[in-house]
Amino acid sequence: MRFLHTMLRVGNLQRSIDFYTQVIGMELLRTTDRPEQKYSLAFLGFEPNPAQAELELTYNYGVDHYDLGSAYGHIALGVDDVAAACARIKAAGGKVTREAGPVAGGSTVIAFVQDPDGYKIELIQHGTM
Repeated sequence: MRFLHTMLRVGNLQRSIDFYTQVIGMELLRTTDRPEQKYSLAFLGFEPNPAQAELELTYNYGVDHYDLGSAYGHIALGVDDVAAACARIKAAGGKVTREAGPVAGGSTVIAFVQDPDGYKIELIQHGTM
């Protein structure tokens, strides 16, 4: 088996594509629009499958907000420098909810950012895990 993708439901597809491409730095890999079924998909990533898993954004026509629920945690992304990534994300208009620093009780350097729909993204610095 191989990990393929994570799917998030979003309230505004273009706003989320802009966030993940312009703020996080992913590439838009492909899109699909299914008007008869009333949904659109966008697949994003740093590289397409099979090199890396992808992020699938799903927009269901007419739904502009979702309750995230208490079971959802976060997406984790590895970066070379968490503090620099936070600075770049802030400069691009992104929201940092936990500044770069060691995880409680450990030495792994992490930070958290939030996408436009409220999904949390953990940044983990390579080499500190």
